[in-house]
Amino acid sequence: MAVKTHTWVTLWFILTAPVIFWDVGYCFMRPRSMLGGDLHWIWKPYEIYQNVRFCEFMAIKALEENDGFTNAQSFLNVVETLMNLAYVYLAHVSGWSPAPLIGFAAVTMTLSKTVLYWLQEYYCGFCAIGHNTMSDLIVYWIIPNGLWIVIPSLIIVRLGKDLAASLHVAERAATKTASGKQK
Repeated sequence: MAVKTHTWVTLWFILTAPVIFWDVGYCFMRPRSMLGGDLHWIWKPYEIYQNVRFCEFMAIKALEENDGFTNAQSFLNVVETLMNLAYVYLAHVSGWSPAPLIGFAAVTMTLSKTVLYWLQEYYCGFCAIGHNTMSDLIVYWIIPNGLWIVIPSLIIVRLGKDLAASLHVAERAATKTASGKQK
């Protein structure tokens, strides 16, 4: 059975890969990637996050305190992105029928990690973002992070339906084969 693919899912996986790897580079290269570092020019837009203080775990304080969360989550970003790209290759190039399972697992990681950021803020009383204005929150935190909740959720639903349909077809085939053997 051919792998059912969806252009918008594939585009999300491909277009987000450079964004994620750029972000990972920033995290792994701290403090050189931070404001004042010799490589900061590569990550110039991150000044907003350092100055407005939306990502406490990416800020200087976290680095000075040797907080490992930033690089731990960045490592998971690498894993999930490689899985996204594996899905694209396996679905579009190899035609491997279990490819949607790889994509489903990867996007579940993305959604779970992003929801974790939101829950962390909720349970700590908005300790890292609560001091910002509502307009800054909307532009620099809610919209960008919300995008990483909405689209992965839609991909989970789409790939989940495809997986369920494949399992249903396999179940019917197995039932048909089993009933044919009983005769």
